[in-house]
Amino acid sequence: MIAIAVSDVKEMMKCLLLKEDFDSFYLTEAAITTFVTYTIDGQLHHDFYDAGGAEELKAREQYFARWGEVRSLCFQMIRGKRTPLHFKLVFQLPREKTQELLEASSLDCSPEDVFGLYLNCQYDGENLVLTTGTSLRFFTLDKSLDHLWDEYITDYLKEKKIH
Repeated sequence: MIAIAVSDVKEMMKCLLLKEDFDSFYLTEAAITTFVTYTIDGQLHHDFYDAGGAEELKAREQYFARWGEVRSLCFQMIRGKRTPLHFKLVFQLPREKTQELLEASSLDCSPEDVFGLYLNCQYDGENLVLTTGTSLRFFTLDKSLDHLWDEYITDYLKEKKIH
């Protein structure tokens, strides 16, 4: 787990709210505080979809909305002359990306062992901190997956020119 203090908050906010840079990530939860606090539970309700759509989501093992599906809604909550007092966004790497990451590594870990690879974005009105986290379906003292995920996020942020 690493914590990254984002020095260019304005650029990061553009990447989050105006660009598609994080659209493929799942949003597991969000809390945005302006004049009121908005809370979003990113968990999908499969029974909302028609039978074909629900089956497709289940086949892809997609249980959370993608950021791209709720980004404009969050932008509407945040935009204005005043910055938010606070926000917290919790992203999860999608299952297919997790599988690709594991296959490209030398780790002895299957995608089924990984409950989630997370990126927390927390803004306190001035500072924006990104924190990585991993969750496995079993206990281990091995931190190889943590290091792999930290490296992936660090490289991803560099690629997007976020610092």
